[in-house]
Amino acid sequence: MNYFKEAPGGYSSPGAERLGLNDVRSDTVKNPLKIQDNTLRDGHQSLFATRMRTEDMLPIAEKMDEVGFWAVEVWGGATFDTMHRFLDEDPWERPKTLKRYIKKTPFSMLLRGQNLVGYRNYPDDVAKAFVDKACEVGIDVFRIFDALNDLRNFQPCMERIKANGKHVEASVCYSLTERRLGGDVYNLAYFISKCKDLEAMGADTICVKDMAGILSPYDAYQLIAALKKVIKVPLHLHTHSTSGMAAMTYLKAIEAGVDIVDTCLAPFALRTSMPAVEPLVVTLQGTARDTGLDLYKLLQMGNHLEEIAPKYSGFLATNTLSVIDTGVLAHQIPGGMISNLVSQLKEMNALDRLPDVYEEIPRTRRESGTPPLVTPTSQIVGVQAVMNVLYGRYKMVTNQFKDLMYGLYGKTPMPIDPEVRKKILKTSKKGQTPVTGRPADYLKPEMAEAKEKLGGLAKNEEDVLTYALYPTTGEQFLRRKYGLEGKPGDSPKGN
Repeated sequence: MNYFKEAPGGYSSPGAERLGLNDVRSDTVKNPLKIQDNTLRDGHQSLFATRMRTEDMLPIAEKMDEVGFWAVEVWGGATFDTMHRFLDEDPWERPKTLKRYIKKTPFSMLLRGQNLVGYRNYPDDVAKAFVDKACEVGIDVFRIFDALNDLRNFQPCMERIKANGKHVEASVCYSLTERRLGGDVYNLAYFISKCKDLEAMGADTICVKDMAGILSPYDAYQLIAALKKVIKVPLHLHTHSTSGMAAMTYLKAIEAGVDIVDTCLAPFALRTSMPAVEPLVVTLQGTARDTGLDLYKLLQMGNHLEEIAPKYSGFLATNTLSVIDTGVLAHQIPGGMISNLVSQLKEMNALDRLPDVYEEIPRTRRESGTPPLVTPTSQIVGVQAVMNVLYGRYKMVTNQFKDLMYGLYGKTPMPIDPEVRKKILKTSKKGQTPVTGRPADYLKPEMAEAKEKLGGLAKNEEDVLTYALYPTTGEQFLRRKYGLEGKPGDSPKGN
């Protein structure tokens, strides 16, 4: 017996019919929850090291367009880096290709403010050119965030997004210094203030970006309820299932009135990814927040992901039996940051010092102004904490940490420890007095120089931007793209 069947009103079953659950009456739906699907970007970035190929997205692209998602996230984050370095795909082609199949649903991308899709601050000419080109290739919704929640790092990108008539989703990175919302730094007043400022800057929607999955359910209710009282634009919540709280967090946020949430199709959901969309659709069916999404269509797309998943299973973390990171409930260190720490310590034959690094991270973070632990500050703080443990506190200092101390990433949420900063900048070539202006104001334009260096290798502005973002690996990719050298692993020409 085919227990489940596709019904005119959506997915149904005989049991549900007996209980009267198949009838979703339109008059009960007062405020449908909107869903952004992150399967094609953050889902495989979180689980499979961003290795999903465009060819594996195409079989479900048209189906995805018919579901009724608020938006589909297809680009940004680590995709640009991974595509040109490991997949040998031109990152600019993915949104163009998908746009031929997904014609109605808006495309969303994650943009790291002045970091764009790289790991350093880029000058304004690169930032503006990147946004213009991203709009041209098909991005409709730009989720912008800054690792320090320094809103000055939003400005150039927001201006160009607005000029192109696209949607600005300005984000505040959710972070904590205690187990729950509160304390001297990341308290209710902090988040309300940031969101009000983002709305005043012209945000079309505002996203609370919980990259580590540490937003607990009742804190989510308190935060969203408070924001709904003062913010007029729609509120979007992003979280990860890393800690095991995410589904509960969404439910409480929905009760508090959140407008949009991020999910993934079940095969690419949970673990360090987002909550699965299918259980949420059923949970809200028949309520005032009914999503209206067709469960049958979602399951069909999930079947395709199950079929291709073996290609990527080698990237799935299998070092523990648990599918949640219970440790993050205590130390609040994002899963991606932990994997980087483990890798770094393994290379140094010092994995036994990981507990010491866990103790050192909060101290290093506090002394560096208590930044949110998100790319790139998570790597900056994490690497410095490792060096502090292995070589003595601040005996060796990375250039990125020096730049953070110098103010080149922006203003930190709390003041930097003056004694630590003085010690680190004592031998700095940039100077001993930190800068306080907008970080990009200290950067020289780079687009013209990048174009000159590439010469005839660049066939269009997309190529110039690829090089400007990633000079070394970008040039290597362009040489492969135009047949000037073989793909990674190929034999040298002539052999």
